[in-house]
Amino acid sequence: MKNLPLHIKIVIGLVLGVIWAFISSALGWNNFTITWIDPFGVIFIRLLKFIAVPLVLFSIISGVSGLSDVSKLGRLGGKTLGAYMITTVAAVGIGLLLVNLVKPGNFVEKDQRVKNRIAFELWLQDQKMGIPQDGASYLNDPAYQHLITDAQKANQLSEKDKAEVAKRMASAQKQKEVSPLQFIVDMVPENVIFSISNNGLMLQVIFFSIFFGITLVMVPDDKKKPVVDFIQSMNEVFLKMVNMVMGAAPYFVFALLAGVIAKMADTPAEVFEIFLGLGSYSLTLLAGLFFLVFVFYPLIMRLFVPKLSYKEFFKNISPAQFLAFSTSSSAATLPVTLECVEDNMGVSNNIASFVLPVGATVNMDGTSLYQAVAVVFLAQLHMVDLTVAQQLTIVLTATLASIGAAATPSAGLVMMIIVLQSVGLNPAWVAIIFPVDRILDMCRTVVNVTGDATVATLVAKSEGELSKY
Repeated sequence: MKNLPLHIKIVIGLVLGVIWAFISSALGWNNFTITWIDPFGVIFIRLLKFIAVPLVLFSIISGVSGLSDVSKLGRLGGKTLGAYMITTVAAVGIGLLLVNLVKPGNFVEKDQRVKNRIAFELWLQDQKMGIPQDGASYLNDPAYQHLITDAQKANQLSEKDKAEVAKRMASAQKQKEVSPLQFIVDMVPENVIFSISNNGLMLQVIFFSIFFGITLVMVPDDKKKPVVDFIQSMNEVFLKMVNMVMGAAPYFVFALLAGVIAKMADTPAEVFEIFLGLGSYSLTLLAGLFFLVFVFYPLIMRLFVPKLSYKEFFKNISPAQFLAFSTSSSAATLPVTLECVEDNMGVSNNIASFVLPVGATVNMDGTSLYQAVAVVFLAQLHMVDLTVAQQLTIVLTATLASIGAAATPSAGLVMMIIVLQSVGLNPAWVAIIFPVDRILDMCRTVVNVTGDATVATLVAKSEGELSKY
């Protein structure tokens, strides 16, 4: 076991975690799993998250301060944001193409879809009459309860889940009401100490790090040397922390997966039942996500980095992919993604320390594809035909919403509500797909992290800073 590569050990931990979860649920040991095993998974995510922010801080400052030409930073930023924007639009386009070809919403029996359409028409009438309803009101509406229970067999939606959906709807409403320039305003920290202490303010940490690094370049060498040495030393310390945590990753991943599945349902049959009602949607979404990971990104890499083989690409970034699947968080996976891209792909620290933290915050290819598939699926489920203009609106809204999405589990639900509202659909429909969102979120995060690693490699290649290929 000691000689096995890390990614193989993580896979073993993943598989054993899933097996244990099904055994414990079959034998009625879920309470034991949630009480005594799942906390170690929570500890693992916390370890990675507390490392992520200082690692980004010191890594970016170190990378920027090492630039001999500050103007290079502007070129680097342009390439990074341009590449991320292109991959995001491509992901949304692939999602729309797939969901329009498969039409997963049409697999539900027609009688039920007619009932759904009637419920939608009633909701539209309320909107036209100006009857205000918040998220909780929609979810408690008898007609809507009927829709959830009968149409999608989603009676597993607990009161806690309903409260979570309502909370995310309120969050989306707040996000929708802010100025279009609020995203830029939010990048600038009021208090850098507060920003560093909050994982949700990663963009502010990136802004401060770049600003600090540029300022450091302008300071005379004799004055900046002690600061640069300190920052580089701190960067090495946090990288060592990543190595130490990853040494125990297979055990932590086992605990994480066991806890996730144990919380989904009390028995294995209930887990399968959750997916049964949303099978066509889940399979369509998974097909799109798999296409991005196993076809789209490798194809781009072969075009621009021909010396990098298909097998090597996955071997190099697989530890980050498996960790992304386990944690459902691009931010928590960031320390490992940095290590994989720098050590395995040969991307210079200057490039990786800038491109990857930005990607973990603004690049959500998997989440954007999910928006496209889910919104059109929900429209099909309610016999609503979206026009070409509406589907183009989905492309635009999903792309822009992904920029401000938090790199945390289920942030995509907030984005989904915004996208639904942008094309005139009922935002409360997110509750229909909520039961399967957690496990699909794990797959979406793998895509997000793979996209970040791909763009970092491409940018490094274009800058001549890809040492291995």
